[in-house]
Amino acid sequence: MDFFYPNPQNDMWRIMGQVFFNDKCHFEVQKDKVQGTKAAGKKVFNCEEIISFCRKQGIAIFDMAQAVRRLQGNAADEHLEIVEQTNIAALLQQIPQCHNICCTGGKAAQTLAEILHTATPKPGEYIETSFANRAIRFWRMPSSSRAYPLSFDKKAAAYQRMFNELPKKTIE
Repeated sequence: MDFFYPNPQNDMWRIMGQVFFNDKCHFEVQKDKVQGTKAAGKKVFNCEEIISFCRKQGIAIFDMAQAVRRLQGNAADEHLEIVEQTNIAALLQQIPQCHNICCTGGKAAQTLAEILHTATPKPGEYIETSFANRAIRFWRMPSSSRAYPLSFDKKAAAYQRMFNELPKKTIE
């Protein structure tokens, strides 16, 4: 899947399915139903539906780093070195209506805190700050990785709380 959180062992799209559709399997499809894939019968995430959902909900997703170095053969935060941070000010210029930024991992939250010159919120919480001439709510959400020691239901509840507190999308 050429999009974010493609690994079926990551629960991000299950969390979104639970929060928005009360169905954690909402974005899953059998692999044989996805154009051009092999290994029929395995479940994968429907990338086109996820992208459409994100656009409709006004959810933008981007990495906190433009370049990273994997110090070991996995994506664990402690084994990632940020070589080049994302230019958040330039990114925010492209989305002037954005006043909430959510990080879903510890390394991402630490990196954003450095950029914003603020503390890192606790998982499930936010800090209000200002950056690039706008008020920002910086959310630190529980990781959607199954390695993160929190139950799926508690993760989904934290995301539900965040989305309940966000203003409803007003643009198309």
